Amino acid sequence: MLDDLDRALIHALQLDGRAPFARIGAVLGVSTQTVARRYRRLRAEAGLRVVGLPDPHRTGQAQWLVRLTVVPGVAQRVATALVRRTDTTWVKLAGGGTEICAVVLTPAEHDHSLLLRDIPRTAGITGVSAHRMLHTYLGGPSAWRGRVDGLTEEQQAQFTADVSPRPMAPAETDAALFTALGHEGRAGQAELAAATGRSPAVVARRIADLRAAGALFFDVEIDAALFGATTQALLWMAVAPADLDTVGTTLAEHRELAVVAATTGPTNLLAHALCTDAADLHRYLTQRLGAITGVRACETAPVLRTLKAASPIGTPIPARIGPSERATG
Repeated sequence: MLDDLDRALIHALQLDGRAPFARIGAVLGVSTQTVARRYRRLRAEAGLRVVGLPDPHRTGQAQWLVRLTVVPGVAQRVATALVRRTDTTWVKLAGGGTEICAVVLTPAEHDHSLLLRDIPRTAGITGVSAHRMLHTYLGGPSAWRGRVDGLTEEQQAQFTADVSPRPMAPAETDAALFTALGHEGRAGQAELAAATGRSPAVVARRIADLRAAGALFFDVEIDAALFGATTQALLWMAVAPADLDTVGTTLAEHRELAVVAATTGPTNLLAHALCTDAADLHRYLTQRLGAITGVRACETAPVLRTLKAASPIGTPIPARIGPSERATG
């Protein structure tokens, strides 16, 4: 289980994934060595990862939510194939093991080049649907509230940088930089320079520019069960168009939800619920969600496993624990 210092460290990394351990220690009132030890333990025992990710709304990418239904016995094989692709994130096994959900990222000008051309020819798949993600009310740069409650408001302010969201023209090395940060968000400047073919100073400036524009953010990947969320579900809601913004904004304030996004399709609002158990999920559906005007229907798909989160699988650049973590920017 996590203690108060663990939760504070995780919260700090969520706000600034590249904050030096010395600064984190100063804000939390502990030594740099204590922060480093806790970080190493969380990596080794809790699977913690800090990853740097592009904001699709600022980098010109399109997000598609692909939903597959499969016959029993082939879900793991199909899901594993999706996990290995470089254009997928958040691959989840749901619905009793006969449903797979994944987010697919494509360049906006190539929306038609989804993997849907290949999926229908895979044996064992009985249904395929794709939903364009139009707007994110919660998720991406905004983290699940159950994971970011370890710092006071004063402490949070010391890790929060000014961001002026705006589109950014891509640079030649951005793809390599995002790939490297997606594998290890705390990689040192020398490692990132080697991955991009640019000097450490140029890499540091580009990271600063991307973050200031909201085109790059840092996320923390760690098992939600460590925060008491042992029951997860995807909620596919049908909302009247006139009520969509109001409902989405309201749901984004719910502590039980980690993602709220408007999508295309017969269900036009998706949410990812994290609850303590089945009874807690039932209470949320019947009491909190059920009290919201505008939700005309809701389909609930329990999540059995998350096979891939936001970051790629594998590590193409060194991710050493040590000085590189402190020499960040």
